Amino acid sequence: MKHLFLLTGAALAALSPFSAQAHEDGSDGPHASEHAPIGVMADHRHKKGEWMLSYRYKHMDMDGNRDGTDSLSPTEIATTVPNRFFGTPMQPPTLRVVPTNMPMDMYMVGGMYGLSDRVTLMAMGSYLTKEMDHITFMGGIGETVRGEFTTKVDGFGDSTVGAIIGLDDGMKRGRQINANLLLTLPTGSNEQTDEILTPMGDTPSPRLPYPMQLGTGTIDFKPGVTWFDKAGKIGWGAQASARIPLGKNNEGYRFGNRAEGTAWLSYEPAYWVSFSGRLKATTQGRMRGIDPAIVAPVQTADPDNAGGDEIWALAGMNFAVQSGALSGHRFALEFGLPLHRDLNGPQLETDSVFTAGWQKAF
Repeated sequence: MKHLFLLTGAALAALSPFSAQAHEDGSDGPHASEHAPIGVMADHRHKKGEWMLSYRYKHMDMDGNRDGTDSLSPTEIATTVPNRFFGTPMQPPTLRVVPTNMPMDMYMVGGMYGLSDRVTLMAMGSYLTKEMDHITFMGGIGETVRGEFTTKVDGFGDSTVGAIIGLDDGMKRGRQINANLLLTLPTGSNEQTDEILTPMGDTPSPRLPYPMQLGTGTIDFKPGVTWFDKAGKIGWGAQASARIPLGKNNEGYRFGNRAEGTAWLSYEPAYWVSFSGRLKATTQGRMRGIDPAIVAPVQTADPDNAGGDEIWALAGMNFAVQSGALSGHRFALEFGLPLHRDLNGPQLETDSVFTAGWQKAF
């Protein structure tokens, strides 16, 4: 959380008096609303020869389990949900290990370059930390708890490269219509291991289930279209995007196709600050294939327990510092809560997401 406090403090520096004093007519300095909320990726392009560096910190918290729209307790899962691997040696008929909580932190560093006024190249890398708490139930049946354990992983995640291509004439300040042609590269490991507690009381260190891996292992195509505009103090925009794996990875599986649509409305009371409200809807299919090294009486080891439909509401703030030591720097915050979750479960449900970021063009 150190990164959260540092970014928040820097963003609040934009509220100091020197920020509001420069460019009284607002014509020369950057506008806070010229960028989408920080949770929207690859939303804008740059002029020819312009560079931009960015850093994002994203925290997601998953707590409790859901199948479809229904919440499930650990005991319900352990006594009623069939084990996909039943019949394999040492595999009980129902799931006996249940995840209960999973915080995830993602640190993203990106760069953009204006190849021309219409084409911007971009690249982004990531570093992830994940933890997952579990309850292990004894033996093959019953409600007796053997104990609890936590698995942890950290390392580099997958990377994104590609181009943002302008579909508009780019003449009106504050408006852009862009097509995104991006690829996600498998730079994150999908062979992570850690110590677990089995129903029989053993503590081996097998390959961890799919949600605890750092990368997908596949090259994914990420097309998208983004549009935003503004009139006076009001801005609005929308983005439609997808993530489509281009085949299975070396372990024999791929994640399901993902589609996302989002729309936002922003209000800019001053040129250096804007407030935004955003809705986001996502849908993702189940995984295809299976990693033969992932066999365990836990829901996360079953590739059918993946994907689903979600709707989120998010609120954010953008800051564009006008003068002083941080002149030209942008800072942003966004926090989101779920409105609807219909999961291909049982799965851990995401309860909140927070993103903070910094951007600087030169």
